[in-house]
Amino acid sequence: MKKVRNLVIGGIENKVFNLILATVFLTAAAFMAGYLYQSSMLANLSAETSSRQLESITEITGSVMDSVVEQSMDQLTEKEAEITDELFNGLKNRVEMLSDYAGKLFSDPENAPRAAYAQPDPARNGEVTAQLILADDVDAEEIADKIAVAANMSDMMVSLFGASEETNSCFVALPEGAFLVTDDRSLSKYNPDGTLISYDPRTRPWYQMAVEAGKLIFTDVEVDAFTGDIGIVCAMPVYVDGELAAVVGSDLFLTSMQEAVQASEQNGGFYCVINNNGHVVFSPKKEGPFRVIHSAEAADLRESSNNELAALVKDAMKAKTDVRLVNMDDGAYYMIGVPMKTVGWTLIATFKEELTKAPVATLRDNYQTIQDEAAETYRDKFNASRRTVMILLLLVTILTLAGALVLGKRIVQPLNNITSQIASLSEDNLEFTMKNEYRTGDEIEVLAESFAKISHKTVLYLDKVRTVTAEKERISTELQMANQIQESMLPSIFPAFPERKEFDIYAIMDPAREVGGDFYDFFLIDEDHLCVVMADVSGKGVPAALFMMISKIILQSCAMLGRSAGEILTKTNEALCSNNKMEMFVTVWLGILEISTGKVTAANAGHEYPVMMRGGKFEIVKDKHGLVIGGLDGIKYREYEMQLEPGDKLFLYTDGVVEATRNNSELFGTERMLKALNKVPGGRPYEILRNVRGAVDEFVGDDEQFDDLTMLCLEYRGPRK
Repeated sequence: MKKVRNLVIGGIENKVFNLILATVFLTAAAFMAGYLYQSSMLANLSAETSSRQLESITEITGSVMDSVVEQSMDQLTEKEAEITDELFNGLKNRVEMLSDYAGKLFSDPENAPRAAYAQPDPARNGEVTAQLILADDVDAEEIADKIAVAANMSDMMVSLFGASEETNSCFVALPEGAFLVTDDRSLSKYNPDGTLISYDPRTRPWYQMAVEAGKLIFTDVEVDAFTGDIGIVCAMPVYVDGELAAVVGSDLFLTSMQEAVQASEQNGGFYCVINNNGHVVFSPKKEGPFRVIHSAEAADLRESSNNELAALVKDAMKAKTDVRLVNMDDGAYYMIGVPMKTVGWTLIATFKEELTKAPVATLRDNYQTIQDEAAETYRDKFNASRRTVMILLLLVTILTLAGALVLGKRIVQPLNNITSQIASLSEDNLEFTMKNEYRTGDEIEVLAESFAKISHKTVLYLDKVRTVTAEKERISTELQMANQIQESMLPSIFPAFPERKEFDIYAIMDPAREVGGDFYDFFLIDEDHLCVVMADVSGKGVPAALFMMISKIILQSCAMLGRSAGEILTKTNEALCSNNKMEMFVTVWLGILEISTGKVTAANAGHEYPVMMRGGKFEIVKDKHGLVIGGLDGIKYREYEMQLEPGDKLFLYTDGVVEATRNNSELFGTERMLKALNKVPGGRPYEILRNVRGAVDEFVGDDEQFDDLTMLCLEYRGPRK
């Protein structure tokens, strides 16, 4: 192999170049000849055809399909489907809220309060109430305690009942046969003779479907057992430790939907609603495949013998379809389907084709005539061109094969041997060895030598990778254990003091790394004093977590000695400053609630301002800050007082909330935090924190969390009576 300037003589590059050059030259010449001949014919044909098509299209303007089918059917059908789907989505959301609340109650029934319940009261007909109905085989005394736990959901169900005018009821059914339902029709629960209607929820389709599926379900259209109106039920099972605790749900009246569909048949078109089983549930038609039949006898339109109709329905179950022409027994129809994703139904709109038949037929006839003439001309000329191209390609192929036979063995064989040896390498033997047959004096020899060097380096690299991987796994395991230890030091069982009705408290901590420096704490100093702490250690990771644990223990120890808020911070600062070689510090807000009076004695060591809800609105309390703890020895911390009235709330947080960042620049900020707090200021503490966390997540999006995020909410309900 010789190299003269930039030209390699005798190398594989020269050999491949010679073969490709000959092949490309011959192929290009053949295709160029055919292309020029073909292009000339197609250009003339295209010009002639385009001219005649333009004349025909110009004569037929104002296409009925554009105005009626494309615009009216597409836009109106999609809008109707969206409006209907919003009802079903709202129903789904209400059931999920009921499921969440029921899960919390039944997962810790011993600490849940016992609420009052009662049978339907005919005197309260028209008033939204929670009503208890039992199956005939149920002993009310045996399950009274579980019913009282479930009755805690009454207020929520009453509230959710008013969320939509179409709502029929909200309910929770126990597997023991108890049914707690919320609606404004207590009189409907009685027979004409004044006796209470016998109702076993376990026999209802919605109960059986939810238990069988093990998740949220929507039923088919059903007749309400109490009113006789048609509707749809959304239900969801609630499991605790793998056992069915209850089935919660809500249902909607569909009378207005049925009336709207019945009135849709006019001007050659109509709407129909098809459920997730492919059955027609609402339609104005009395005959044909779109008529409404009982579900036990109804056919699945996705399996219809009319393939066009079956394909439309099947596609419409997945996504909005285009406008299609479907042939039916009484003529052809333009159809479009739009799914209602929440419940899995679809809305089909139809429009009779014969109303647009005349202009479409004219356009089709003219276009078909032109196409036929052009196709005939194209076929004649294309056949001649094809014969020419085939002869040229045959010649090129023969010449290419001849060159490949001569040069192929000389070029490819060594490469095949190298490939075979590489393929035979295994995990136990990754060394590629150089052989004499690879010493060809060209690029193949260089390639083989490169493989030999790379394989040797790979063996060395894999040894290093195994060592590094083992070390990373060890560190990861230790960090996970540190995270578990850190979480176990924070109060995490809620409700924290179920026996204390004077207050409610809830807190969360989400570290930015495996372990973090934020922490919260709350504990009873004595029967009348509750200590609440919110703190943020400087830095992140393991050092911050260790400093956090030390700070938490010292704070709690000082508090349990009966000291005031200022004294607790002062003593803690002295303890941390005495041996703070890492020069770390912690910001702390500490308050002591006198439960009998609502008075809070607090001190702030460089922490974020607390937020108080009074008069139905959360507002920042700009208290006086002291220096951070651990920053300077000898600091005396001053304390101040706040008065909590029954119903007031106190919200504490770390800077990870207000300094949550998106796009590496914009902060979440105090204003957005207050807006999230005031979204439902009267909610329970866990709802308050859930709203704030949801607002932060929505603001940050997919950006990385850079700081620990910790929050605590205390609700003062007043002294024990």
